Amino acid sequence: MRPAPAPDSPMPAEFGRYFLASLAALALDVAVLQITAAWTHYLLAASLGFIAGACAIYLLSTRWVFRHRKLAGKAPVEFSAFVAIGLAALALNDLIIYVAVDHFAQALLVAKLIAAGASFLFNYTARKLALF
Repeated sequence: MRPAPAPDSPMPAEFGRYFLASLAALALDVAVLQITAAWTHYLLAASLGFIAGACAIYLLSTRWVFRHRKLAGKAPVEFSAFVAIGLAALALNDLIIYVAVDHFAQALLVAKLIAAGASFLFNYTARKLALF
């Protein structure tokens, strides 16, 4: 059994900051989704929203969330890795939304909330391991 992190460990605070930053990015994501879904296919709208949220979470992650950056000083490499992880999360996001909407007849926002939970866990884990 693994012991709990020490109280002075940065992990709980860092995860909390990532959660708050993700909520802000999700708000932007959902706003773009709602606006663009009115005039385009829901999966394109979901992708556009996700991309807007991904830009927000990158800025927040590099400036506020993570104190240690494995690729500090290598911004193009760091951003490329961040985007690659984000593209995998985008595929997961769109797959979950598609299945929820087209196969389980869920409302778009319900599907987005399910997808947001899955992509949050994927993104945090992958970015923490690879970048921060």
